[in-house]
Amino acid sequence: MINQAPHIYEIVAEEDGKGLRLDKFLSIKLDNVSRSRLKSLITEGQVIMHGNDKIIDDPSYRVKPRDGFTIEIPEIIDPIPEGEDIPLDIHHEDEHLLVIYKPVGMVVHPAPGNNTGTLVNALIHHCGNSLSGINGVRRPGIVHRIDKDTSGLMVVAKSDLAHKGLSKQFAKHTMERAYMAICWGVPNPTIGTIDLSLKRDKKNRLKIAVNPSGKHAITHYKVMKRVEPPRKITSRENVKQGIPPSLSLVECRLETGRTHQVRVHMAHEGYPLVGDPLYSRRNNPQKNFTDKAKAALADFNRQALHAYLIGFTHPATKEALTFEIELPNDMKCLIKALETA
Repeated sequence: MINQAPHIYEIVAEEDGKGLRLDKFLSIKLDNVSRSRLKSLITEGQVIMHGNDKIIDDPSYRVKPRDGFTIEIPEIIDPIPEGEDIPLDIHHEDEHLLVIYKPVGMVVHPAPGNNTGTLVNALIHHCGNSLSGINGVRRPGIVHRIDKDTSGLMVVAKSDLAHKGLSKQFAKHTMERAYMAICWGVPNPTIGTIDLSLKRDKKNRLKIAVNPSGKHAITHYKVMKRVEPPRKITSRENVKQGIPPSLSLVECRLETGRTHQVRVHMAHEGYPLVGDPLYSRRNNPQKNFTDKAKAALADFNRQALHAYLIGFTHPATKEALTFEIELPNDMKCLIKALETA
């Protein structure tokens, strides 16, 4: 592991390193340091060739057998975001990683307009010096994110080893992630797969759109429960005018992890999430819902989406870990209100 003090490593290439990029070769030899950090160190002039003391600052340099390198990994610096004493709901923690529950309304990472009160601010305060450094900075490693108004479980790296291992699992789609969503309508068939590529919407940069030229995205869904609100049906004429749609609780398992993936996929198939401000066109319940059902929907002011399951292989222990959490109270109450309205 990398300690807080600077470390100097002497590495000599053998036949198995022939032809590899320098950043990749070093990432193999220093398996607890991420390739992205090593690439930065190379470009910063921290790698010297044995024999001629030449600085190798090109990460794409092709390694030759018997090439020798000295690399200095500098002292870890403190993060730019400041730690804040914000309570965390921690479901697992060890020296390498944490699994936490992110509540609705919390932004994951500081950004313009959200410089404080974020999950990263809370983690920096909680972890303190137990953070061994991600890419040379003492900060938590965020390998995936959850939207501000989505609740659920996240895994966060505390060490470079964990960051590297979890990022690899995320990139290879071997990390297990599943959501619960309350949708308008009932998907037909009730079990299926949505395989539609996604890309940033050209007209509205806040939105993601289905686009064949976008990134490959796959969602496996399963209807877990039909939600049937009582209706004000007083005559056959009302029936002819159109009965309001049923709703459903749907499990969505991600094979890929694209921005807004569940929200866009379900909306595109005709089953937008209740309360979704970007992708649901059903801003108001249809007229035949009871007043109580209408009020319950109007009061639910976020997308009804919850990351209830996450599974991964622990980068250090190689243990298969899976964590689950039940629906949050606001989604439970919405379903109950709709069923008993």
